[in-house]
Amino acid sequence: MKTYFLLLVISLLSLERLYAQDTYCNPMNLDYGYCPIPNFTEWGKHRATADPVIVTYKGDYYLFSTNQWGYWWSNDLTRWHFISRKFLQPWHHVYDELCAPAVWVMGDTMMVFGSTYTSDFPVWMSTNPKGNEWKTAVDSFSAGGWDPDFFLDDDGRLYQYNGSSNSYPLYGGEVNRKTLQLKGARKELYLLNHERYGWQRFGEYMDNTFLDPFIEGAWMTKHNGKYYLQYGAPGTEFSGYADGVVVSDHPLGPFTPQAQNPFSFKPGGFARGAGHGSTFQDTKGNWWHVSTTVISVKNSFERRLGLWPAGFDHDDVLYCNTAFGDYPHRISRDANVNGHTDFRADPSFTGWMLLNYNKPVTVSSTLGGYLPNNAVDENIKTYWSAASGNKGEWIQTDLGAVSTVNAVQINYADQDAPFMGKQLDIYHQYILRYSTDGKKWLMLADKSENKTDVPHDYVALSKPVKARYIRLENIHMPGGKFAISGLRVFGNGNGPAPDTVKSFIVLRTEKDKRSAWIKWQPVNNAYAYNIYFGTSPDKLYNCIMVHNANEYYFKGMDKLQPYYFSIVAINEHGISAGTKVIKTE
Repeated sequence: MKTYFLLLVISLLSLERLYAQDTYCNPMNLDYGYCPIPNFTEWGKHRATADPVIVTYKGDYYLFSTNQWGYWWSNDLTRWHFISRKFLQPWHHVYDELCAPAVWVMGDTMMVFGSTYTSDFPVWMSTNPKGNEWKTAVDSFSAGGWDPDFFLDDDGRLYQYNGSSNSYPLYGGEVNRKTLQLKGARKELYLLNHERYGWQRFGEYMDNTFLDPFIEGAWMTKHNGKYYLQYGAPGTEFSGYADGVVVSDHPLGPFTPQAQNPFSFKPGGFARGAGHGSTFQDTKGNWWHVSTTVISVKNSFERRLGLWPAGFDHDDVLYCNTAFGDYPHRISRDANVNGHTDFRADPSFTGWMLLNYNKPVTVSSTLGGYLPNNAVDENIKTYWSAASGNKGEWIQTDLGAVSTVNAVQINYADQDAPFMGKQLDIYHQYILRYSTDGKKWLMLADKSENKTDVPHDYVALSKPVKARYIRLENIHMPGGKFAISGLRVFGNGNGPAPDTVKSFIVLRTEKDKRSAWIKWQPVNNAYAYNIYFGTSPDKLYNCIMVHNANEYYFKGMDKLQPYYFSIVAINEHGISAGTKVIKTE
């Protein structure tokens, strides 16, 4: 009896640790479907989605994204429940099932529409989406539209926005609420200008490789009587994929670019890219932005989703906080967080640092060139793979010293995955152990009985533990090899925070004021740096995380505006003080 009671207590403690999910970590841990398009999987079958929309409906959150053969709902933005549904009728001839969906709430009804260049897609409606009860509002929206967005103004008038092109602008028009058809011709609203705005340049490093940039992913938000038309650029396959915003006093313009652009931008770190998304308020009034993050290894359209704190400041500037955006953040925050201007003191960030960047790794086996340290290099594009997907394969990371561990994120990679399309009955099972000496091991999390699909599983502990070694043991893979793109351990070390960066300079060229060469003296006890920048000294809203380097070539500026920069150093123990803000003209 005593033995049984002890086992019960241990089990409850393990569950308590496992389900202490008041924090979250990007990429979002969703049961992503696999790419359903055969000619997109020649380099390997893989998970893929993008172009997310989150709307609130009857106190819950609903998430739709590209080609998932269904959608998710949640009551807390962390635990998502999938509902299987195909919205394309058998007689329709659209290439994608539900690509870059438009979702909006009109009265007591949720509406859904998918991308199409023809009239061959219905508008769906539901008053019970959690129960998967849908019917067609109209059999087709005759004007069509790729990357559509429908916006219901507070005066009751309905508008549609669309566009996905490197030649044509975003368009908008008013929609008749009774017929759900356009009232007249669409208006041209905004076209990219990469000759002025460097971040709009095509290419992985905004280097305008060979194509003009794409504008896509329209989304409208209204705040304090102003209309904020958001758009993605320059290309979904790049780390610089971002969302910009133009502002107007009228839903159909004319629009003026906001000075702080792009407003959603994350070119560095583990989960890179923050383009083609949607902005919404939670049930407490906090603003969020959900967007596409980039992998683009097995195919250019191999992507995930990220959820970022957002808001409007006291000057009604729309911002999105992606600094430390792929580290643990609190999902709950007070509405008064919106409007703060120093992300280095962001109250939603837990302050848990990455403890195992490029630290020693040992493994059970290795497949070819998929080397062990790929699992700790903070690059989601690279991964370690075991020789098999069998029970007993393992990976172990050494933190270098005994540290306080608060959370672990396990990011699986799709090595030899056998699936295409959405899978409803697959799951991961594993055990996490920890040790202070590499000899005596204790249970950190037991998911050996798990029956859910968790490709980016995030385990937050209700009580931190002291550990030097973390060991992940495979029990069951959905298919393919046991492969990890990121075994990421978060908490705090026992040493000092990094020294403040010295000799920070920004060299902005006269030849091309969109570009700058940023340099600084290396900090010996730092593994990364956050470069904050903006067009006002008190609005350093954008951030670039740089690992293991002391320079960065930045090509994302508006050539007609001055810019302001500051930098902090990062290590396992904390964050340095920021440098004095410097101005470049």
